[in-house]
Amino acid sequence: MTETILQNPGQEPPNGAAPVEEQQFYYYHIRFRDKDQEHTVQSHIPDLSPGATVMATTDHGPEPARIVGRAPGGAGPGMQRPAAYVATRRANREEEEKYARLPNLEQEAFAICLRQIKKLDLPMQLVRVERFFNGSKIIFFFTADNRVDFRELVKSLVQEFRTRVEMRQIGVRHETKMLGGIGACGRELCCCSFLKKFESISIKMAKTQDLPLNPAKISGLCNRLLCCLTYEYDSYRTMKKGMPRLGRCISHEGQVYRIVRLMPLQGSVLGVSRDGEEIVLTEEQWQAAKPVPKPGLKGPHKGPTRPTTKK
Repeated sequence: MTETILQNPGQEPPNGAAPVEEQQFYYYHIRFRDKDQEHTVQSHIPDLSPGATVMATTDHGPEPARIVGRAPGGAGPGMQRPAAYVATRRANREEEEKYARLPNLEQEAFAICLRQIKKLDLPMQLVRVERFFNGSKIIFFFTADNRVDFRELVKSLVQEFRTRVEMRQIGVRHETKMLGGIGACGRELCCCSFLKKFESISIKMAKTQDLPLNPAKISGLCNRLLCCLTYEYDSYRTMKKGMPRLGRCISHEGQVYRIVRLMPLQGSVLGVSRDGEEIVLTEEQWQAAKPVPKPGLKGPHKGPTRPTTKK
Protein backbone atom coordinates (compact mmCIF):
# COMPACT_ATOMS: atom_id res chain seq x y z
CA MET A 1 0.00 0.00 0.00
CA THR A 2 1.26 3.47 -0.83
CA GLU A 3 0.42 6.88 0.54
CA THR A 4 1.24 10.40 -0.60
CA ILE A 5 2.38 12.42 2.40
CA LEU A 6 3.42 16.02 2.71
CA GLN A 7 6.68 16.07 4.64
CA ASN A 8 8.84 19.04 5.62
CA PRO A 9 6.81 21.65 3.72
CA GLY A 10 8.87 24.50 2.33
CA GLN A 11 12.02 22.41 2.00
CA GLU A 12 13.52 22.26 -1.49
CA PRO A 13 13.86 18.73 -2.90
CA PRO A 14 17.33 17.58 -4.01
CA ASN A 15 18.28 17.80 -7.67
CA GLY A 16 16.51 15.21 -9.77
CA ALA A 17 14.23 14.10 -6.92
CA ALA A 18 10.47 14.24 -6.98
CA PRO A 19 8.82 17.09 -5.10
CA VAL A 20 8.28 16.35 -1.42
CA GLU A 21 4.52 16.62 -1.83
CA GLU A 22 4.58 13.80 -4.41
CA GLN A 23 6.75 11.36 -2.46
CA GLN A 24 5.02 8.04 -1.90
CA PHE A 25 5.39 6.09 1.30
CA TYR A 26 4.99 2.37 1.82
CA TYR A 27 4.18 0.45 4.97
CA TYR A 28 5.76 -2.78 6.22
CA HIS A 29 5.79 -5.03 9.26
CA ILE A 30 9.23 -5.35 10.88
CA ARG A 31 10.91 -7.15 13.77
CA PHE A 32 14.02 -5.97 15.58
CA ARG A 33 14.68 -9.45 17.02
CA ASP A 34 13.67 -12.92 15.92
CA LYS A 35 10.38 -14.01 17.56
CA ASP A 36 9.91 -10.42 18.74
CA GLN A 37 6.77 -8.35 18.43
CA GLU A 38 5.96 -6.93 15.02
CA HIS A 39 5.89 -3.18 14.44
CA THR A 40 4.68 -1.02 11.57
CA VAL A 41 7.28 0.99 9.70
CA GLN A 42 6.89 3.70 7.08
CA SER A 43 9.38 3.93 4.21
CA HIS A 44 9.81 5.50 0.80
CA ILE A 45 11.43 2.29 -0.51
CA PRO A 46 8.81 0.50 -2.67
CA ASP A 47 10.30 -2.97 -3.17
CA LEU A 48 11.26 -4.26 0.27
CA SER A 49 10.77 -8.01 0.37
CA PRO A 50 10.41 -10.24 3.47
CA GLY A 51 13.80 -10.92 5.03
CA ALA A 52 15.36 -7.63 3.90
CA THR A 53 17.24 -5.62 6.52
CA VAL A 54 16.49 -1.92 6.90
CA MET A 55 17.65 0.83 9.24
CA ALA A 56 14.76 2.18 11.31
CA THR A 57 14.90 5.40 13.29
CA THR A 58 14.39 5.05 17.06
CA ASP A 59 14.73 7.36 20.03
CA HIS A 60 18.33 6.20 20.56
CA GLY A 61 19.48 6.21 16.94
CA PRO A 62 19.11 3.94 13.90
CA GLU A 63 18.47 0.26 14.60
CA PRO A 64 18.46 -2.59 12.06
CA ALA A 65 15.22 -4.50 11.60
CA ARG A 66 14.00 -7.37 9.47
CA ILE A 67 11.08 -6.97 7.06
CA VAL A 68 8.29 -9.46 7.82
CA GLY A 69 5.82 -8.42 5.13
CA ARG A 70 3.71 -5.63 3.69
CA ALA A 71 1.30 -3.67 5.87
CA PRO A 72 -1.93 -1.95 4.76
CA GLY A 73 -1.83 1.79 4.15
CA GLY A 74 -4.32 4.48 5.11
CA ALA A 75 -8.08 4.25 4.85
CA GLY A 76 -8.17 6.27 1.64
CA PRO A 77 -6.08 8.22 -0.87
CA GLY A 78 -3.94 10.88 0.77
CA MET A 79 -4.64 9.48 4.25
CA GLN A 80 -1.67 8.30 6.26
CA ARG A 81 -1.75 5.64 8.94
CA PRO A 82 0.21 5.68 12.19
CA ALA A 83 3.60 4.01 12.03
CA ALA A 84 5.83 3.28 15.00
CA TYR A 85 9.08 3.77 13.05
CA VAL A 86 10.45 5.11 9.79
CA ALA A 87 12.80 3.02 7.64
CA THR A 88 15.20 5.45 6.03
CA ARG A 89 17.32 3.06 3.95
CA ARG A 90 18.50 -0.48 3.41
CA ALA A 91 21.27 -1.79 5.63
CA ASN A 92 24.66 -2.13 3.99
CA ARG A 93 26.79 -5.28 4.14
CA GLU A 94 28.79 -4.15 7.17
CA GLU A 95 25.61 -3.35 9.11
CA GLU A 96 24.06 -6.70 8.18
CA GLU A 97 27.12 -8.57 9.42
CA LYS A 98 27.09 -6.61 12.67
CA TYR A 99 23.36 -7.22 13.02
CA ALA A 100 23.92 -10.97 12.56
CA ARG A 101 26.45 -10.94 15.43
CA LEU A 102 24.13 -9.03 17.76
CA PRO A 103 22.22 -12.09 19.14
CA ASN A 104 25.52 -13.77 20.09
CA LEU A 105 26.69 -10.62 21.88
CA GLU A 106 23.42 -10.49 23.81
CA GLN A 107 23.72 -14.16 24.78
CA GLU A 108 27.26 -13.57 26.03
CA ALA A 109 26.08 -10.57 28.06
CA PHE A 110 23.25 -12.70 29.48
CA ALA A 111 25.70 -15.42 30.59
CA ILE A 112 28.11 -12.90 32.16
CA CYS A 113 25.34 -11.14 34.05
CA LEU A 114 23.93 -14.47 35.25
CA ARG A 115 27.31 -15.45 36.69
CA GLN A 116 27.60 -12.13 38.52
CA ILE A 117 24.07 -12.51 39.94
CA LYS A 118 24.97 -15.93 41.35
CA LYS A 119 28.29 -14.62 42.66
CA LEU A 120 26.61 -11.74 44.49
CA ASP A 121 23.70 -14.00 45.55
CA LEU A 122 21.06 -11.50 44.42
CA PRO A 123 17.34 -12.50 44.66
CA MET A 124 16.52 -11.78 41.01
CA GLN A 125 15.81 -13.74 37.83
CA LEU A 126 17.38 -12.49 34.61
CA VAL A 127 14.91 -12.60 31.70
CA ARG A 128 16.46 -10.92 28.69
CA VAL A 129 19.29 -8.71 27.48
CA GLU A 130 19.00 -6.08 24.76
CA ARG A 131 22.04 -4.34 23.33
CA PHE A 132 21.81 -1.15 21.29
CA PHE A 133 23.14 -1.52 17.78
CA ASN A 134 25.61 1.33 18.27
CA GLY A 135 26.84 -0.25 21.51
CA SER A 136 25.99 2.79 23.61
CA LYS A 137 23.82 0.91 26.10
CA ILE A 138 22.86 -2.57 27.34
CA ILE A 139 19.53 -3.20 29.07
CA PHE A 140 19.15 -6.16 31.45
CA PHE A 141 15.52 -7.15 32.13
CA PHE A 142 14.84 -9.07 35.32
CA THR A 143 12.07 -10.07 37.70
CA ALA A 144 12.16 -10.03 41.49
CA ASP A 145 9.68 -10.29 44.33
CA ASN A 146 11.04 -7.18 46.04
CA ARG A 147 13.40 -4.32 45.33
CA VAL A 148 16.98 -5.42 44.70
CA ASP A 149 20.16 -3.54 45.52
CA PHE A 150 22.11 -4.19 42.31
CA ARG A 151 24.69 -1.39 42.58
CA GLU A 152 27.60 -3.81 42.85
CA LEU A 153 26.23 -5.77 39.90
CA VAL A 154 26.05 -2.63 37.75
CA LYS A 155 29.63 -1.69 38.64
CA SER A 156 30.94 -5.08 37.58
CA LEU A 157 28.92 -5.02 34.34
CA VAL A 158 30.15 -1.54 33.44
CA GLN A 159 33.74 -2.67 33.98
CA GLU A 160 33.10 -5.71 31.80
CA PHE A 161 31.34 -4.05 28.84
CA ARG A 162 32.67 -0.46 29.06
CA THR A 163 29.30 1.02 28.19
CA ARG A 164 26.12 2.25 29.85
CA VAL A 165 24.20 -0.43 31.74
CA GLU A 166 20.55 -0.29 32.75
CA MET A 167 18.85 -2.79 35.05
CA ARG A 168 15.11 -2.79 34.37
CA GLN A 169 12.73 -4.68 36.66
CA ILE A 170 9.60 -6.04 34.96
CA GLY A 171 6.47 -7.90 36.06
CA VAL A 172 5.38 -11.40 35.19
CA ARG A 173 3.15 -10.19 32.35
CA HIS A 174 6.05 -8.39 30.68
CA GLU A 175 8.21 -11.45 31.27
CA THR A 176 5.71 -13.63 29.41
CA LYS A 177 5.56 -11.04 26.63
CA MET A 178 9.34 -11.27 26.17
CA LEU A 179 9.56 -15.06 26.39
CA GLY A 180 6.51 -15.71 24.18
CA GLY A 181 4.38 -18.82 23.96
CA ILE A 182 1.13 -20.35 22.72
CA GLY A 183 -2.17 -19.59 24.41
CA ALA A 184 -5.06 -21.93 25.19
CA CYS A 185 -6.68 -20.86 21.90
CA GLY A 186 -3.76 -22.33 19.95
CA ARG A 187 -2.50 -18.97 18.72
CA GLU A 188 0.56 -16.95 19.63
CA LEU A 189 0.11 -14.98 22.85
CA CYS A 190 -1.60 -11.63 22.30
CA CYS A 191 0.96 -9.80 24.45
CA CYS A 192 3.90 -10.87 22.29
CA SER A 193 2.13 -10.60 18.93
CA PHE A 194 0.23 -7.29 18.85
CA LEU A 195 -0.61 -5.81 22.27
CA LYS A 196 1.23 -2.56 22.93
CA LYS A 197 0.17 -2.08 26.56
CA PHE A 198 -1.53 -4.06 29.30
CA GLU A 199 -5.04 -3.08 30.32
CA SER A 200 -6.47 -3.45 33.80
CA ILE A 201 -8.35 -6.75 34.08
CA SER A 202 -10.74 -7.85 36.85
CA ILE A 203 -12.77 -10.95 37.68
CA LYS A 204 -15.89 -8.88 37.01
CA MET A 205 -15.12 -9.08 33.28
CA ALA A 206 -15.30 -12.88 33.40
CA LYS A 207 -18.59 -12.76 35.34
CA THR A 208 -20.14 -10.33 32.86
CA GLN A 209 -19.30 -12.69 29.98
CA ASP A 210 -20.69 -15.74 31.87
CA LEU A 211 -17.32 -17.48 31.85
CA PRO A 212 -16.46 -20.21 34.36
CA LEU A 213 -14.67 -18.70 37.34
CA ASN A 214 -12.05 -21.43 37.26
CA PRO A 215 -8.57 -19.87 37.60
CA ALA A 216 -7.09 -22.54 35.32
CA LYS A 217 -9.46 -21.55 32.49
CA ILE A 218 -9.37 -17.75 32.74
CA SER A 219 -5.65 -17.33 33.49
CA GLY A 220 -2.79 -17.14 31.01
CA LEU A 221 0.75 -18.45 31.05
CA CYS A 222 1.70 -15.59 33.35
CA ASN A 223 -0.83 -16.84 35.96
CA ARG A 224 -2.73 -13.58 35.58
CA LEU A 225 -6.21 -13.05 34.14
CA LEU A 226 -6.35 -13.44 30.36
CA CYS A 227 -5.84 -10.23 28.39
CA CYS A 228 -8.58 -11.33 25.98
CA LEU A 229 -11.19 -10.84 28.73
CA THR A 230 -11.18 -7.15 27.78
CA TYR A 231 -11.92 -7.71 24.07
CA GLU A 232 -15.68 -8.35 24.34
CA TYR A 233 -16.35 -6.97 27.81
CA ASP A 234 -17.81 -3.66 26.59
CA SER A 235 -19.99 -5.49 24.04
CA TYR A 236 -21.45 -7.76 26.73
CA ARG A 237 -22.12 -4.78 28.98
CA THR A 238 -23.94 -2.99 26.15
CA MET A 239 -26.03 -6.04 25.24
CA LYS A 240 -27.00 -6.68 28.87
CA LYS A 241 -28.03 -3.09 29.56
CA GLY A 242 -31.60 -3.46 28.26
CA MET A 243 -32.13 -7.00 29.50
CA PRO A 244 -33.91 -7.83 32.79
CA ARG A 245 -31.61 -8.29 35.73
CA LEU A 246 -30.93 -11.63 37.34
CA GLY A 247 -33.46 -12.41 40.06
CA ARG A 248 -36.16 -10.23 38.54
CA CYS A 249 -39.66 -11.72 38.30
CA ILE A 250 -41.76 -11.33 35.16
CA SER A 251 -45.20 -12.56 34.12
CA HIS A 252 -45.50 -14.44 30.82
CA GLU A 253 -48.76 -16.02 29.63
CA GLY A 254 -50.21 -15.96 33.13
CA GLN A 255 -47.17 -17.64 34.69
CA VAL A 256 -44.58 -15.95 36.89
CA TYR A 257 -40.93 -16.66 36.12
CA ARG A 258 -37.75 -15.65 37.87
CA ILE A 259 -34.79 -14.72 35.65
CA VAL A 260 -31.84 -16.98 36.45
CA ARG A 261 -29.64 -16.56 33.37
CA LEU A 262 -29.01 -14.00 30.63
CA MET A 263 -27.95 -15.04 27.12
CA PRO A 264 -27.00 -11.72 25.49
CA LEU A 265 -25.65 -13.21 22.24
CA GLN A 266 -29.07 -14.76 21.52
CA GLY A 267 -30.95 -11.91 23.16
CA SER A 268 -32.87 -14.40 25.30
CA VAL A 269 -33.21 -15.13 29.02
CA LEU A 270 -33.80 -18.25 31.07
CA GLY A 271 -36.66 -18.16 33.54
CA VAL A 272 -37.83 -20.58 36.23
CA SER A 273 -41.40 -20.82 37.47
CA ARG A 274 -42.48 -21.47 41.05
CA ASP A 275 -42.89 -25.15 40.11
CA GLY A 276 -39.29 -25.39 38.87
CA GLU A 277 -40.22 -25.34 35.19
CA GLU A 278 -37.57 -23.72 32.99
CA ILE A 279 -38.36 -21.67 29.92
CA VAL A 280 -36.24 -19.73 27.44
CA LEU A 281 -37.84 -16.40 26.59
CA THR A 282 -36.90 -14.65 23.36
CA GLU A 283 -36.28 -10.93 23.20
CA GLU A 284 -39.84 -10.26 22.01
CA GLN A 285 -41.29 -12.40 24.80
CA TRP A 286 -39.39 -10.90 27.75
CA GLN A 287 -39.92 -7.38 26.44
CA ALA A 288 -43.69 -7.99 26.31
CA ALA A 289 -43.73 -9.62 29.76
CA LYS A 290 -44.88 -7.61 32.75
CA PRO A 291 -42.59 -7.15 35.77
CA VAL A 292 -43.74 -8.72 39.01
CA PRO A 293 -42.56 -7.65 42.47
CA LYS A 294 -40.34 -10.21 44.15
CA PRO A 295 -42.73 -10.92 47.04
CA GLY A 296 -45.23 -12.13 44.43
CA LEU A 297 -43.15 -15.22 43.77
CA LYS A 298 -43.35 -17.81 46.50
CA GLY A 299 -41.78 -21.18 46.35
CA PRO A 300 -38.37 -22.83 46.36
CA HIS A 301 -36.60 -19.69 45.16
CA LYS A 302 -37.15 -17.90 48.45
CA GLY A 303 -35.76 -20.84 50.40
CA PRO A 304 -37.22 -22.48 53.51
CA THR A 305 -38.73 -20.22 56.09
CA ARG A 306 -36.89 -20.31 59.37
CA PRO A 307 -39.02 -20.31 62.48
CA THR A 308 -38.49 -17.32 64.68
CA THR A 309 -37.55 -18.10 68.24
CA LYS A 310 -38.27 -15.66 70.95
CA LYS A 311 -35.69 -15.15 73.60
